[in-house]
Amino acid sequence: MLDISVLPLRPEADDWAFVFAGRNTLTSLRGQPGAPWRLAEADALWSLNRDLAVPMGYWGGKAAWAFSIPETNDTGLEALSGNLYSLLGRVDDSLFHAHGRAYQLLHWQDTHRYCGRCGSPTSVIEGGRAVACSDCSMRVYPRISPCVIVLVSKGNKLLLAAAAGYQKRFYSTLAGFMEPGETCEQTVMREVREEVGIEVSNIRYFTSQPWPFPSQVMLGFFAEWQSGEIVPNPDEIEEADWFDPGALPPTPPNASISGQLISHFLQAH
Repeated sequence: MLDISVLPLRPEADDWAFVFAGRNTLTSLRGQPGAPWRLAEADALWSLNRDLAVPMGYWGGKAAWAFSIPETNDTGLEALSGNLYSLLGRVDDSLFHAHGRAYQLLHWQDTHRYCGRCGSPTSVIEGGRAVACSDCSMRVYPRISPCVIVLVSKGNKLLLAAAAGYQKRFYSTLAGFMEPGETCEQTVMREVREEVGIEVSNIRYFTSQPWPFPSQVMLGFFAEWQSGEIVPNPDEIEEADWFDPGALPPTPPNASISGQLISHFLQAH
């Protein structure tokens, strides 16, 4: 598991390196799938700029850093390139979340090179935990967007929906971003109402999951149908229905919190 602690000022050759080219993580074809590189190995392949290393914390007791290389760079025959979805369910959750943290930090620094208030360049401060404007001194920390994701039940049946616009069709639980001023429970009720037109009650928290696509945290809930008929919002939902536990459509893997919500419900019924 990644220990998110302050790192030394400079990376060393024996430290860990999580390397990305654009949205794709680059991992070694040798050893454990998805494992990070020793910095010296990655440096030999891509001549990493250690001045641009983004501190992540400690992985297996050694300092871990995130690096971004140009997408035009040759990844070579020793590296496997793939987006984060390619790791989901294929590697241990702790390793997936470490890659996710690396990507989120790199994405945050790339999208905050200039101040959002005055437009001046920013610089990294606080050991990589924030960026500050060189002119007006405004500080910006990595943004994390909270989302709720909820499995709605009606007796022994569960509500699953196919999102609009996805080529790989599967049925999942409902989800949506929290709005300013909302509680998690209010977001659950609003999102369910907006997406499928029903009212829910008895909202219970389940668990949470970092979701680096690009920078969410998913807050999982169970809820029960209270009233109304399913009327999918065509802008967001292609199809939604109540399903019996013994006759489910294709659903997400257990590596996702949606899959965990569904599995937990099935075990209880």
